[in-house]
Amino acid sequence: MKSFPASLQTHFDSGTTTLAWCWRLTRNDGAVFGFTDHDLSLAFDGSTFEPESGFTASEIRSGSDLSVDAQEAEGVLTSDIITETDILDGRWDNATVEIWRVNWQDTSSRALLRRGAIGQLRRGRLHFVAEMRSLAHVLGQTIGRTFQASCDAALGDARCGVDTNDPAFKATGTVLALSGDRGFSVSGLSGFTEGWFALGTLQWLTGANTGRRAEILSHAISGVNVIVTLLEEPIRPIEVGDAIDIFAGCDKRFETCRSKFANAVNFRGFPHIPGQDTIIRYAAKGDANAGAVL
Repeated sequence: MKSFPASLQTHFDSGTTTLAWCWRLTRNDGAVFGFTDHDLSLAFDGSTFEPESGFTASEIRSGSDLSVDAQEAEGVLTSDIITETDILDGRWDNATVEIWRVNWQDTSSRALLRRGAIGQLRRGRLHFVAEMRSLAHVLGQTIGRTFQASCDAALGDARCGVDTNDPAFKATGTVLALSGDRGFSVSGLSGFTEGWFALGTLQWLTGANTGRRAEILSHAISGVNVIVTLLEEPIRPIEVGDAIDIFAGCDKRFETCRSKFANAVNFRGFPHIPGQDTIIRYAAKGDANAGAVL
């Protein structure tokens, strides 16, 4: 049973209430935003809760089992804080959400009813609907490793051990010309062989995408031009003159780990594990099923 602060409970018992919903969202980049369904701004705990966001919320649902409780908040895309571009760019994905019930005449009289995270976002032309998942959604995450031939570490993390800031694996360049919606020629990569940065990542240092990372599909050399093509088109446009840091790619194969990064000792895959073709093999005359190493 939910217990409330004495001042808020007294307000409930009075029979006449002045209550509002407040939502505080903390994005993964550290930015904090507050919204309320009241018609005036409210403030507490160092946050200001804006009334003009168009936020409206569904009922709060809670269950006694381990299923993920969810609530929905709907809003219009006219706020200066919530923009369609930021939603498409994933800046609101998995943002932490706090849901408060507040006496708007005395904001010190309030209760935290739910803490969770932003789940699925559905967009329309002029509005969005955000799913607010309870903390139980963390229980649905896969934990542990999978036996597989390829490496399951991320290039440069603690398990991998490769220094991605080594000049052999990193370069800084500038966009010289655009090629389609996700390709561009870039300076600063002339000392690297074709394909060196394929399946790698880049980070935008300037321009509309500053601070964002993108995955690289291919790295090609055409005459004097070095062409980089991204896996997905950026939400914000690429402009000539944008600066980037670009990092070498890894296809997660043992041969690549050994020859490209000299890091075979830290390879986190199982390259010698038998595959499905081994499982379905059967004895046949003249076949290699003689008990030797496969």
